[in-house]
Amino acid sequence: MNIHSFLADGEQQSKQYNNALNNTDKVQEERTSDRSESTFGDRYLRSCALRSAQQGDYTEAIALLSQLISRHPHNAIDYNNRGLIYFQSGETQKALDDYNTALKLNPYLASAYNNRANYYAACGELAAALADYDQAIDFNPRHVRAWINRGITWRDLGQYEEAIENFEVALLFGQLEGHIWAERGRTYHLWGDWNCAIADYRRALTQLPSLDNSKDITGCRLRLQLENWLNELLSESAS
Repeated sequence: MNIHSFLADGEQQSKQYNNALNNTDKVQEERTSDRSESTFGDRYLRSCALRSAQQGDYTEAIALLSQLISRHPHNAIDYNNRGLIYFQSGETQKALDDYNTALKLNPYLASAYNNRANYYAACGELAAALADYDQAIDFNPRHVRAWINRGITWRDLGQYEEAIENFEVALLFGQLEGHIWAERGRTYHLWGDWNCAIADYRRALTQLPSLDNSKDITGCRLRLQLENWLNELLSESAS
């Protein structure tokens, strides 16, 4: 399998948290102040969990999300997010269990399909990964991360044309262009179209964060990979 970074739904989850909290706030206007305080407490816990995860303190983030789950055992998003953090911390079986629970609670949660597909892809179960990416895109056709990840998986299978098609669809949404150009460039590189690969690598370098940007760990990791891919390609073309 080629070295790459699958894109999980951490940022999207935070948006879903905000949407869920906004909806909850509207309901809370008709309820008692005790319930409002409880909602504020949930919001605070989610904010702290997100911040801890971004800072790499996975143990604290998991503990906070577990507290939320004990309060609201039917909240699929909390299970999905805890699964994501379990996966990032290397506890992959716990991640899979949480993704499965999230999907039992909400079979239409596109981000959970994307995250579970990342698990399958990392385990080399590419057919299962593709099936989950398909589901994510069926439920949310604008799910950019799923389009990118499905393209990466097609590339791992040697299906370069299908991979390019996925990346080109992903570009239509105007998001994560640096990631898309990097992965499309890698696909052209492996396919043997070095001119297109170099062009995409250089486009990606204008969009990806610098290596000292601690706020975008995934982007920095991809930039480092990209620089290695570009150096590899340039050395191959010079030999």
